[in-house]
Amino acid sequence: MAAHASRTVIYAALVGNAAIAVTKFAAAGFTGSAAMMSEAIHSTVDTGNQLLLLYGLRQAGRPATPEHPFGHGLQLYFWAFVVAILIFGIGGGLSILEGLQKIEAPHPIANAYVNYAVIGVSMLFEGGVWIIAFRDFLRSKGSRTLLRAIHRSKDPTVFTVLFEDTAALLGLLAALLGIALGQALDLPVLDGVASLVIGLILALTAGFLAYECQSLLTGEGVDPDVRASISAIATSEPGVVRLNEVLTMHFGPQDVLVALSLDFEDTIPAGRVESSVTRIERRIKAAHPEVSRVFVEAQSFDAYRHARPRDAPDSGEERADEHAGAPL
Repeated sequence: MAAHASRTVIYAALVGNAAIAVTKFAAAGFTGSAAMMSEAIHSTVDTGNQLLLLYGLRQAGRPATPEHPFGHGLQLYFWAFVVAILIFGIGGGLSILEGLQKIEAPHPIANAYVNYAVIGVSMLFEGGVWIIAFRDFLRSKGSRTLLRAIHRSKDPTVFTVLFEDTAALLGLLAALLGIALGQALDLPVLDGVASLVIGLILALTAGFLAYECQSLLTGEGVDPDVRASISAIATSEPGVVRLNEVLTMHFGPQDVLVALSLDFEDTIPAGRVESSVTRIERRIKAAHPEVSRVFVEAQSFDAYRHARPRDAPDSGEERADEHAGAPL
């Protein structure tokens, strides 16, 4: 259902941006507005980005292979990162270049009413897509603040479309102000300034998206509350003496790997340990459907401490023990 919702948002953005791009290019050529040309470039880049996100979803849905035993879910994060680069390099770069050229050689805009009509229609299209993306995002937001929900989101398709359309609406507003003020004040250079502003908006949007995508692409774990829930399930199992370590990683929005290191009672037979591991796995997957794989390693705490990499984060229980044994 999550993948279906993501595709719905992307298809809505794709159709809207493609139609808007054609209209903006026609208006830019007819009126000679640099701001409108920047907006046409922006919509064209957004259209290409939607195609890349759809391709990323398709690639991420491929089954696991011996070469990729955990599947191809990270493909989605990779292509979302490529989208951020394209927004910055093509969208932001060309818009800034167009603005600088207009500032160096300003000229009045002809038939400005065409630009106003296109901007109005574009706002309707972009506003509709933005509402669809925002509603889809709200379903996963929960009680978290907007920015925290975006930072914690594991589905780049939703927040990428949401931020693209937010940037589009801000860009349209900048274009409207630049063209209107340029006409009212007889300062055609403001059309070029508006194009610069659009380029900067795109660059800032791309920087934020790249930051969020690189975190997912380099192995982001689950949210702290999910991690705490997994820990509670493991430690509540009879026979578990200590939770040595919990490692999690998102291979996709709905594809999470969980690795547990557990210290069991020494007197428990191997058969009971196997049963406990099976119950822990079932309970974790029941509580968190996004978890696709659970690996449990049974080892004593001392063995875990000696085998643990030096840069591994301390488990909550170990830190608590160390604080408890520290002198006052």
